[in-house]
Amino acid sequence: MNGLALHDTPAPASWRIALPHTVAAVPVARALVRTALAEVEHAADSDTAELLTAELVANAVEHTAGDGPIELVVELMPGGCRVEVHDPDPVPPADLTVPHPVGHPDPWQEHGRGLLLIRALSSSCGHRPTDSGKAVWFRLPVVPPQRRPA
Repeated sequence: MNGLALHDTPAPASWRIALPHTVAAVPVARALVRTALAEVEHAADSDTAELLTAELVANAVEHTAGDGPIELVVELMPGGCRVEVHDPDPVPPADLTVPHPVGHPDPWQEHGRGLLLIRALSSSCGHRPTDSGKAVWFRLPVVPPQRRPA
């Protein structure tokens, strides 16, 4: 038989954690992503994953109402990682999947660049409805060994 048999393909590892609906969730989410990626021999870029995760969590905290927790899901696959943030608001994030949204972020404003970063730095991103709101996600590919810092 040529190639990998189905049972030889490593199963994705995943983590799921409920985070408080406060800005305190951002460093916790970053730490979880950093720890998860450190456990894998061939991983996605940890710095980029942390940055994009922080953006998703901060957006969920800032733009959704309620006291209930938000949820972070990190899935490591042979080809990279997928990070999802679940929140209780069913309204999709504006301009996440629009290739060239109308207008540009105001350079003098502190906000307005998070979704731009997610679109620019991830291999793909999107959102989907869930039973309790929505999930916003991004994917990052594995960083080839020759391009990793020593």
